[in-house]
Formats: sequence, C-alpha cells, structure tokens
Amino acid sequence: MMKIDKAPVPLIVPNPDDPRLTQSVSGTDQTGARVEIKVPMERPLTLYLNAQEIVTMMTIGDYPEYLALGYLLNQNMLKYNDAVTEVEYDDDLQVVVVRTEHHTNFEAKLKKRTQTSGCAQGTAFGDLLEAVESVALPKAELRTSWLYQMTQTINTMPSLYLEAGAIHGCVLCKEGTPLCYTEDVGRHNAVDKIAGWMYRHGVDASDKILYTTGRLTSEMVIKTVRMGIPILVSRSGFTAWGVDLARQVGLTLVGRTRGKRFIVLAGEERIVYDQNLAYVEEESAKHKRKGEGGDD
Repeated sequence: MMKIDKAPVPLIVPNPDDPRLTQSVSGTDQTGARVEIKVPMERPLTLYLNAQEIVTMMTIGDYPEYLALGYLLNQNMLKYNDAVTEVEYDDDLQVVVVRTEHHTNFEAKLKKRTQTSGCAQGTAFGDLLEAVESVALPKAELRTSWLYQMTQTINTMPSLYLEAGAIHGCVLCKEGTPLCYTEDVGRHNAVDKIAGWMYRHGVDASDKILYTTGRLTSEMVIKTVRMGIPILVSRSGFTAWGVDLARQVGLTLVGRTRGKRFIVLAGEERIVYDQNLAYVEEESAKHKRKGEGGDD
C-alpha cells in the first residue's frame, strides 16, 4: 500500500479532463441518430478503520483519503481529537485504511444505522441528533455580495457535472472565494471529501460557507454542523426536517440560490444585505444545472 503523506494545503477543483473519472458511452438520441456522451465512473472503495472493515462506498474514485477521513468524522466514528497515524490507499485493491493511535468506538456505531435521504445510499450511524444536541455554531455573517460572487464563480468553473452530468458538487468557501471544490455521485461523498480535507490540513471552519448542488436534507445539515460550519447554501430546495434541524442548532440555511434569487429558512440573522441587485446578472442558460426546474 502507498502511504499518503501530509501535503501543503491545495486548492482542490474538479478535473473534467481526468480520464479515470468519466467514460465515453455510445447510444442513440430521440431522432435515432448515433451519439457518444461522457458519463461519470462509479467504482467501489472499501474503508477500514484500523483492522475493522467499515463500509464499501460507491464513488468516482478521486481523493480517497479525504473521503475516508470525512466519512468517519461525519459518521461520528472518528473524533476530531483522535490521533490519525496514517492513511493508506491501495489503488489495485480499491481499499483505504485509516489508522489511529487508540481504538475507536465504531463497534457501537455499526449496530445502529439509519439510511438517509442522500442519493447512493447514504447512511448515518448512531443517533442522528447525537452530533448536534450540544453544538454551538460560531457567530458569522453572510454578505449577499459574497453569496453572489461565490455562486457566479462556482457556476462558471470547469466541472465534471458540466462535462458528464449525473453528479453532485460541494464547495467550501471563505467569503466569496471557493477554497475546495469536490464532486461525486452522491452529495454525501462530496461533502465528506471536504470534511476530510479540512481535518487533514487543520482548516478553521468558523468563518466558512458550505455550498452544495443538492437538496438541503437532514443529512446535509447534520454533516455541516459536525464540521462546525455555520452557513449552508444550495442551488436546490429544502426538506422539512432539514429546516427544523437547522433552526434548532442555529445553522444559516440558504436554498434555491440561482441568479438573483435565494431563500433563507433558518439563521436569517447572519445575512447582511449589502449587494445592489441591479448589478447582479441572472444565471446564464449555459450554466444552469440539475434542479433548475425543481428541488432535486
């Protein structure tokens, strides 16, 4: 196995030209003409915590070390103060092993799991509210000028979605600047990669914003709270439980963020309306994404 050493904090962005992440497939269109399109790859990745097999995830296959760490952190199977001694990834076996100095409490978590509304079979171990009952999210603000700058930048960046579709993206931002942009077949995988990246590089969550292309579900709220991020933004819509949880813990929840429009259903006190809407452009048809016609 190859040991993954610590590296300087990178700016992660999607790489639609990576041949490992998409595959060309031939078919026919509505007229019967032959077409060839790119589709995302989907491959298994088996995660071990020390000597215990935890789960096999379906993923596009990039950043396996961040995905593994983020999954364990967001499932509350790895604590932020646990000492991780190494992360090993074997590309041939499609296995990633996270090793810690001391044994963790994953046995109890494995006995108690709930399938969530996340696509590609997201699961949450233990009590869903365990991670948020005693949380105290940091005070922060979301200026609407940052929100529009952030969404405009994200929507015009190269991405696997624009290249092949059928994929979700999550972006960690500071003010209006994207810092870490990940994609995967499930939005829970994409956000777990960001959690792993933050943990690996000691990134402070208190002044960050998490953006997702997917729905604002209970799972996304819980993961955001687990990461200590005070603001969650989506171009898609909300679920009732997601809104209820966000209101309970004081998470700012902003959805249906497209062009000039957005709706805030929790944590409105963090919003600072400093942007003149006359200078905000509507979203270009070229960059409209999944969910434009609904709340996917």
